[in-house]
Amino acid sequence: MFEELKKSAEEPFTSEGKPGRMNVVGVAALLGALSSIVVMALNYLVEQLLQLSFVPFDFFDWITRVLPGNVITAGIDLLVSSLQGLGLGPVDRVAKAAERGLALFIFLLIGAGIGLSVVYLSRSDDRKFVRNGFRTGLLLGIAVLLIRFGSTLLSNYDTPDILWVILLFSAWGAAVGVLIRMDTRIRSESSEIDLTRRSFFYWVGGVVFSTAVGSFGLARLLGGDGSLPATDISESIEISDTSGVAKSPSQDVLNNRIDPAPGTRPEITSNQDFYTIDINANFRRLDEESWRLEFDGLVNNPLSLTLAQIRARPSVTQIITLQCISNRVGGELTGTTKWKGVPLSHLLEEVGLLPGVKELAIEAADGFYESVSMEDLKDERTLLVYEMNGEPLPDAHGFPLRIYIPSRYGMKQPKWITRITAIDFEGPGYWVDRGWSEEAFVVTTSVVDTKDAPSGLADGDLFSVGGIAYSGERGVSKVEVQVDDADWQEAQLRQPPLSPLTWVQWRIDWPFMSGSHTFRVRAYDGDGTLQIQAIRGVRPDGATGIHSRKIRL
Repeated sequence: MFEELKKSAEEPFTSEGKPGRMNVVGVAALLGALSSIVVMALNYLVEQLLQLSFVPFDFFDWITRVLPGNVITAGIDLLVSSLQGLGLGPVDRVAKAAERGLALFIFLLIGAGIGLSVVYLSRSDDRKFVRNGFRTGLLLGIAVLLIRFGSTLLSNYDTPDILWVILLFSAWGAAVGVLIRMDTRIRSESSEIDLTRRSFFYWVGGVVFSTAVGSFGLARLLGGDGSLPATDISESIEISDTSGVAKSPSQDVLNNRIDPAPGTRPEITSNQDFYTIDINANFRRLDEESWRLEFDGLVNNPLSLTLAQIRARPSVTQIITLQCISNRVGGELTGTTKWKGVPLSHLLEEVGLLPGVKELAIEAADGFYESVSMEDLKDERTLLVYEMNGEPLPDAHGFPLRIYIPSRYGMKQPKWITRITAIDFEGPGYWVDRGWSEEAFVVTTSVVDTKDAPSGLADGDLFSVGGIAYSGERGVSKVEVQVDDADWQEAQLRQPPLSPLTWVQWRIDWPFMSGSHTFRVRAYDGDGTLQIQAIRGVRPDGATGIHSRKIRL
């Protein structure tokens, strides 16, 4: 029977519904791929409404963790560079969309593989399509669970997730078997199914389309996407409650500063606009009631703390700038926010470090890990953060707990923290193990933000150009701007900054001249050291070079 079907499948596909050119193997792969779209749509609906795992993203996350580190870093470099060059939107959001798109494509290939497996296993008896489809789906679901449980890089599924994965994959495999059996019966002259092969594929396509669109729409309607409109919140953020050694200047002092140039990015970044770069296709969602911070290792008094217990401890609020080590010169992967949390040094006093401790190893719920040096863990400004811009830490930014360390890139600052362990050796780091900087200290950088001139300017009128400069805890002492090939001239700084740990805004008022002009900027840190002007890529220590922007006036 199988050989007859394979032979008949090579006949021309006619309007009367006779078998087409695609052989049975190709049809099986196509049906498996199409069915994966329905599975992904239903999985998305369940994930949005019941908070169960979205398997395509989980599987993709596992792949990225088992691939060699140099492959991952090379892929990240290529992806970010390409997206920045295309100018498709904010790099972090477009990169995340591209990453998720790749995850869905891989899942589509898995569907095609299920179809091929069903045909192969049923090669001697086409009546076993459904049974073999069910078995294939069940085995694939078990494999997914074994991968998840056997990986130290990913958190384990709970019981509802386990049942969901088994049900999802078993039903998926059986459904693929049903579709393949229907297709073979339609091709058979003895078929009792009153349906042409062309109509069959129209029917399958309609089911796929309606299920995908319906699931997506229902999930959006009932679950929502949790997004908020982007706004400039700089004026609404209260700074009088900042505290500690990085406390902000008084509001009276800040009110006497110069105004930023039009087009300069907001001094404080909203939660919605703050960049999100992590190792996951989807961010973690942790349950506050079951979450605990375990503090153990070489300590006298191990702790297991709830979020409420952490919040009850004396806190510090400070405004800080955080930057991703993958940020290109002039890039968007940086932001300034108001963070509240418990100084890590206070918890160290509670647990009591034993002699010989060198670092703290931090584990996160998404499998990320990093080690904090003794210098950083004793710094009063190093915080275990649970609040962002006056709100509970959003899921995408590390709820319920993340760490902030002054003057380090974000790669050293885990989100979704679950465990801190005192160790007597230099611990590993997720990105350090993949070839990135061991220290990850931020380098001095400066950016031209202004892109356009207001209409109605005449030659000789003053045109304000502005941007930001950042050098971590070292601060910024001077910013210079060059227009075309003219001499460098000093810009005005919006001093003091919101805190000793933030970027500073700068502006220059330049006599307007119509035409295209190139504006370049360079900054000096608080010690008077000029930023590195030589061009260097992001890996392994962060990008350097002079940012420039061509503005047509």
